[in-house]
Amino acid sequence: MEFLTGVKEKDTVGIRQIADDSYEGKTVKINGAVHNIRHMGDVAFVILRKAEGLVQCVYEEGKTQFPLKDLKEEAAVEITGLVRKEERAPWGVEVRLEKIRILSEPAQSLPLAVHKWKMNTSLETKLALRPVSLRNVRERAKFKLQEGIVRGFREFLYEQGFTEIRTPKIVSRGAEGGANVFKLNYFNKKAELGQSPQFYKQTMVGVYDRVFEAAPVFRAEKHNTTRHLNEYISLDFEMGYIDSFEDVMAMETGFLQYTMELLKRDYTKELEILAVDLPVLHQIPQVRFDKAKELVAEKYNRKIRNPFDLEPEEEILIGRYFKEEYDSDFVFVTHYPSKKRPFYAMDDPQDSRFTLSFDLLYKGLEITTGGQRIHEYQMILDKMAKRNMDPEDIQDYLMIFKYGMPPHGGLGIGLERLTMKLLDEQNVRETALFPRDVSRLNP
Repeated sequence: MEFLTGVKEKDTVGIRQIADDSYEGKTVKINGAVHNIRHMGDVAFVILRKAEGLVQCVYEEGKTQFPLKDLKEEAAVEITGLVRKEERAPWGVEVRLEKIRILSEPAQSLPLAVHKWKMNTSLETKLALRPVSLRNVRERAKFKLQEGIVRGFREFLYEQGFTEIRTPKIVSRGAEGGANVFKLNYFNKKAELGQSPQFYKQTMVGVYDRVFEAAPVFRAEKHNTTRHLNEYISLDFEMGYIDSFEDVMAMETGFLQYTMELLKRDYTKELEILAVDLPVLHQIPQVRFDKAKELVAEKYNRKIRNPFDLEPEEEILIGRYFKEEYDSDFVFVTHYPSKKRPFYAMDDPQDSRFTLSFDLLYKGLEITTGGQRIHEYQMILDKMAKRNMDPEDIQDYLMIFKYGMPPHGGLGIGLERLTMKLLDEQNVRETALFPRDVSRLNP
């Protein structure tokens, strides 16, 4: 009888290990994919790709026990060699090859030059060949930084006493309402893909006080723009016992501050590869919705056409205004009109035409929507009545208010949009691993 006692120790090492001075002059085994082969006469550089990055291996004719002509790019290999310092190589070390063992070989040559710094191909081609294009160093770096953002979100909220939850994505009714839902036949019942975990995260405030989730949401919007996806990752949190919606804004500010420090500390190589300048986040200005419209209309000589919402051009100008006036890439726009916010948004007691809600703009793009929610049963019934909504449609949701809820609020952050602006990309598809839009369902 055999038993498993835990993770098996391997005799192979990683790049970070050999970069340590203690490995100088030692013989090691490393596995990885052959990212590139550069022929230099009797010597060749074999570049291996691993999760941590690239490692330079030196092939020497007569010293390496493997015919170089039999080595193909993208072959999975295990190499054995001697670690030597080399300041010009990635990580400051290289491996002098002694043996190469082929683990698997590609059936065809690559359709893209993934080993090049920039692939010099169209976004459409990159997305159509996504399983291949993601092997490029710069493409990989984007999503390592995105990992850091999600990691920062989790770590910071854990520190702030939040509980992580997981909510259903097949729902009977969308949280936002409207027509932009993907409809499903769920065992002969009408169902939808969730537009937001809103109802569930509010429910869980009544259980854990503070909750968060990082998960996909779905919007059946027929937009084909550089800022829209039909499936994206939403970083959501909801917090109870708040004094005002500014508590929610302050929590997001703290998350962003924490995350930028985390990226600076643990994702240095990715920041260097992508030449990212992290934003300075000592403080974030805030401005009322109506005031923001007036400011940009006056400064940029732009007529206010829609008094109830921000047009994309207005968001850009608001971002520009606060960059020019306050040197801030971020700005909270608060007190959105009630008619443009969901029924559960708390109206401003000073002026019910507006809500205690906000958007966070980053470099002129909305990346967050949030605010304070109605927490009193009769108040939410009254607001639903004004909108001709039938309480019977959402009895499960209304149950939480019927049996008592604390003052609470929360937000949702678009992960791909946040990443897009952090990297100064021009299209949100660049920062989605496998984008889903109006025309793309695969790969």
